[in-house]
Amino acid sequence: MPAFRDPALPFAERADDLLGRLTAGEKIAMLHQRSPAIARLAVAEFRTGCEGLHGAAWRGGGTDRTLTATVFPQPVGLGAAWDPGLAARVGRAVARETRALHEREPLVSLNLWAPVVNLLRDPRWGRNEEGYSEDPLLTARTATAFCRGLSGDDQPPGDGPGPPGYLLTAPTLKHFLAYNNERDRDLTSSAVRPRVLHEYDLPPFREPIEAGAATGVMPAYNLVNGRPNHVSPYLELARGWTGADLLVCSDAYAPSNLVSTEHYFDDHPAAHAAALRAGLDSFTDQDGDGAFTVAQLTAALERGLITRADVDRAVRRKLLIRLRLGEFDPDGGPYGGSGALDTAAHRQLARTAARACAVLLKNAPLSNDLLPGNERLLPLDPGARIAVIGPDVLYEDWYSPTMPYRVTIADGLRQAVAAAGAGGEVTVATGAERVRIEPAPAVGLDEFEVFDWGEGIVTLRATANGRYLSAREDGSLVADADKPHGWVIRETFERTDPIGDTVLLRPTAGGEARRVRWLPAGDGIAAAADAARGADVAVVVVGNDPMINGRETQDRASLGLPPSADRLIRAVRAANPRTVLVLMSSYPYAVTWAEANVGAILWTSHGGQETGHALAEVLLGAAAPAGRLAQTWYRSDDDLPDGLLDYDIISSGQTYLYFGGEPLYPFGHGLTYTEFAYSRPRLSADRADPGDTVTVTVDVTNTGGRPGEEVVQLYARTRPDGRRLSADRPRRQLCGFARVELEPGQTRTATITLPVSALACWDVATQRMTVPPGPVELLVGASSADIRQAATLTVSGAAPAPRRVGDVAAADFDAQSGITLVDVTRESRDAVAPAQPEGTGWIVFREAQFEAGERTLSACFRVARAEPGAAAIELWRADPGSRQPSDGELLATAAVPSTGDKYRWTEVTARFAPGAVPRDPAAPADLYVVLRGSQRLASLAVGG
Repeated sequence: MPAFRDPALPFAERADDLLGRLTAGEKIAMLHQRSPAIARLAVAEFRTGCEGLHGAAWRGGGTDRTLTATVFPQPVGLGAAWDPGLAARVGRAVARETRALHEREPLVSLNLWAPVVNLLRDPRWGRNEEGYSEDPLLTARTATAFCRGLSGDDQPPGDGPGPPGYLLTAPTLKHFLAYNNERDRDLTSSAVRPRVLHEYDLPPFREPIEAGAATGVMPAYNLVNGRPNHVSPYLELARGWTGADLLVCSDAYAPSNLVSTEHYFDDHPAAHAAALRAGLDSFTDQDGDGAFTVAQLTAALERGLITRADVDRAVRRKLLIRLRLGEFDPDGGPYGGSGALDTAAHRQLARTAARACAVLLKNAPLSNDLLPGNERLLPLDPGARIAVIGPDVLYEDWYSPTMPYRVTIADGLRQAVAAAGAGGEVTVATGAERVRIEPAPAVGLDEFEVFDWGEGIVTLRATANGRYLSAREDGSLVADADKPHGWVIRETFERTDPIGDTVLLRPTAGGEARRVRWLPAGDGIAAAADAARGADVAVVVVGNDPMINGRETQDRASLGLPPSADRLIRAVRAANPRTVLVLMSSYPYAVTWAEANVGAILWTSHGGQETGHALAEVLLGAAAPAGRLAQTWYRSDDDLPDGLLDYDIISSGQTYLYFGGEPLYPFGHGLTYTEFAYSRPRLSADRADPGDTVTVTVDVTNTGGRPGEEVVQLYARTRPDGRRLSADRPRRQLCGFARVELEPGQTRTATITLPVSALACWDVATQRMTVPPGPVELLVGASSADIRQAATLTVSGAAPAPRRVGDVAAADFDAQSGITLVDVTRESRDAVAPAQPEGTGWIVFREAQFEAGERTLSACFRVARAEPGAAAIELWRADPGSRQPSDGELLATAAVPSTGDKYRWTEVTARFAPGAVPRDPAAPADLYVVLRGSQRLASLAVGG
């Protein structure tokens, strides 16, 4: 037996043995996503990449269709469960179903490209559904648990199936790094300053990797600080978080983008070489054809841009993953044959998960003329006449498997009402406009239900066969699609230019626009209002189709509901005040009118096949709602930056951490059918060192009349003391949480472990995470805005010394205005530049202290300027706590010449004017650098 097939040997020894048996050509071929088979070694073909965000989603045969598998709630819903244990169980189920598919079709990869840990910084991001939360801690804990389930590491010691190191599947974190926009995503650069990088964007990647739960990462399409993520030096930083070998897989076509769209390198061999040197191990490019990748890497090797050692290192990482998956074991390893698809247990887990992610946003008492006393709309009476208003459809997203069956909300309510035997009934009205179209767009079909998704986009479902109108590539229109689906959506149309009874109908996939007669055949909103009027209670279900107006490649234009959905809610509420609004969506909405006028509002993500059963249990009270919001719901678009490209959440006031306004629903919010009271929190120590761990306990009592679960949330707030490390700290920051189940009148103790290191911030002066000394308020409550009790923890330690500015990197500023970050070289380091061409911006170094060796001070700036002509750079000094350069005095000015290339650097020196020399140069002060005109600043030094 070859050593690489001997399971008694260590993985590293087996990998080295197989690597030594490969030819140079075979090694390079293995660097493509689809590693070819090697017949002489009986090594099978291997492919990196199968989707597993919330189900085993493999696309085969070159189609957009996925195989049938259990569909769990979208990640944004799983994040709202605030339950890492549940995330681990879902992860294991997804992994076992992927194993089952792999056992049928070996090219279904066990290298899973999941989970997504990009933070939900802005709810307009088209891929909001794929992430867990806007908070780093909640995202990291959910992702770590999900990865443990995917890898098979979620079992207690001794309960697993085999020796340590083997993998059920190999989870890959994506998308690394600072990726939250779809428009021109391979061209846009996210300006991420060190504090945002280390406090916000990196932690969700770091925790799963440090825990050994994640086995790889996928770089994102975008650039960070002017440099594409596929050649980022931060890939090596991530490798330093673990002693294991991470497998880094590129996103599709991203290696080619380095030249073809980003123009970051002059040719593909240079680009591929840079990516390999930066740490990319698997090149996903040109679909299943590896010839292009092999040609570029071969050329790079011949040109001396990479070495054979570079190739060996990357191939070895891929081989280690294959070994850990059991591929080369005679019996397939300890997880061989462990696949299980669409089992009864998985169906029940899907139902549990869909129930757990439902968040009760509002359940206000109704006026006495509607309900007696202080009665609330929810839970519903199973003996009531319930009108379900809306399409009553369950949707799949781009990363869903195909559901094996579908239980809609109406289905679930009907079954639950029938089981209760109380005489209730459920009716359905879609609320959709019905029209006849002339000439008929499809043979024999001229009447359609029209579903409006906003921005002028509609889908048309034929009333005769229930199929959607689809625009084929040849220009024909056929009503044969069971749903809008695919990388290119052919079932959506732009309805514009009404003239009389005609409209222009244009396929969004491209093709000929047609002017048609648009003849009303039924008023869906009026019919919905009639149905609501004849019922005891109306349940209006609105939201999004995840394939339309907010998905991969397409960001949302607004937080608002589609106009037709808003009109539907208002009409039903006017017809029946006993209206419950169910929002089923991939992202938050600004539903300010509904919040003010509708009695009860429930949100859920698209929850998969068991959605109807799960929501029926919640709506009827068989289960209490237990989800909590994992991201802020804003009141309007005005609460957000003008666009999605402002990644500096500190300066722009984004997420609950820095948002200064009043949200519609705050982070962590979620109601249930009972109430809870909190005792004052108890700390295991009132004073602690940065390396200590403090235990926080709080007694929680169910003061209501129904069982319920409370998510006790622990937040920290640093009291500002005017010093540098307390400036611009989060308004409050999640530090831990605990879920407790309570019967009426029961009291239980919630225990939260707080590592004091969780209170750290990034000190740009020392370039490390630092816990500022002093008092910290520890707040416990039901949400980030519903704080019930507080205690104070004092962190020991000396105050940080003033910052020396003898020689500092410009990117290590404390605050900025009008600045973006750019690359110093294509390989490493960051610089600053005005955000607008020929614009003006500034950076500030707080509590800076000059290196004053002589009486006359000077400043030396390392700059580059590709544009012709000159620009200017200024140095200002102000008292600590200043807000802008003009608060102080101008010390020096220098002209910045053109260097002819943005990567050609030079130094310019400016001496202080005699009257500007500080009396005490060593006294701490705020030091501002003002950049006027297009230029790049890499560093500065101030001294005698």
